[in-house]
Amino acid sequence: MDETTPDLPGRGASGAWERRRLSAAAMAACAGALIVATVLGRVGSDVAGWRLALDIAVGVVSCLLAPLLVWRPVTAALALTVLAALSPAATPAASMGVLQVARRRPFPLAVRVGAAGIAAHVVQGLWQPNSGISFGWWLLLIAFGYGALVGWGAWARARHELLESLRERARRAEAEQGRRVAEARMAERTRIAREMHDVLAHRLSLLATYAGALEYRPDAPPEKLSQAAGVVRAGVHQALDELREVILLLRADDADDEDRPQPVLADVPRLVEESRDAGTPVELSDGTSEASELPAAAGRTAYRVVQEGLTNARKHAAGLPVRVVLDGEPGDRLVIDIRNPLAEGGAGPIAPGSGTGLVGLTERVRLAGGRLDHEAVAGEFRLRAWLPWPA
Repeated sequence: MDETTPDLPGRGASGAWERRRLSAAAMAACAGALIVATVLGRVGSDVAGWRLALDIAVGVVSCLLAPLLVWRPVTAALALTVLAALSPAATPAASMGVLQVARRRPFPLAVRVGAAGIAAHVVQGLWQPNSGISFGWWLLLIAFGYGALVGWGAWARARHELLESLRERARRAEAEQGRRVAEARMAERTRIAREMHDVLAHRLSLLATYAGALEYRPDAPPEKLSQAAGVVRAGVHQALDELREVILLLRADDADDEDRPQPVLADVPRLVEESRDAGTPVELSDGTSEASELPAAAGRTAYRVVQEGLTNARKHAAGLPVRVVLDGEPGDRLVIDIRNPLAEGGAGPIAPGSGTGLVGLTERVRLAGGRLDHEAVAGEFRLRAWLPWPA
């Protein structure tokens, strides 16, 4: 095992060296105090001569090795275990080594180091027996002590890993919340962009129709030209007002946005009248019953479908008749069918378009739980939408 790897998961690099220095100093102080107490206890039990010298030497070496438990716990613990086989003076530092390994390394490795410590004390007890207790009881106490140290260290490691996992989960939850907020903002901006397209494209297509009439009929009676110019001027003011409404959506709170009146299915006749006033013959066949019962979101979507259909008809087939059919009832579904003949001769649109109106409209209808199809067939363009209408 690479002992230069971080000891515990989640520990940052900042301040790690200072923390380890403090831990090493505390380890040396604690081990030194216990070693001194052990050697003094050996002196009190009439240990002298070469054995006392061995205890002192082993104690000094153990005190020097104790700080290494912070950086290389396994290597230092095994070295202290070897010293513990020679003298009881190394027992305190060896015990601390087992605890450090259990706290900072996997449990199986800690068990092996603990078993090595018990084996070392077996050797110690055989050639330096303890006169105050039988060898069997002494060995049992040693085994119990090492087992407790391994268990305590493993519990501390598991607790630390649990806390780190909870912190990491909290960090991920916070990051996920930030991502959801960003996605919600993007969705709101997309919705506003669709509103801007739907509102302004409809209004500007009306203006383009009147402007085209002024351009191609300069010989019209003055009162007609004046009327058309007035409509253009009024349309420009309406377009500016509606653009201001859309921009306000960027600044308004959700509560203000909810209070703002939005077009619904009942506003479709007014929309049709605007197109008729602009010179587009529109036939409206409304077979819906209880239009006021249609949910506001579905009604808004239905209004935008009709608006986009009329706008496209004015752009690509100016002056040609348009047929709008509404049908449905609560508990079934709302069907919207818009048809207009295709312009002959390959004439281009009277107003340029982005080409993404129907794409956005399709997505809007899908989000409302419906479906939208459009195709050019048999010399006419057909736009059909189906929206759910709950009872």
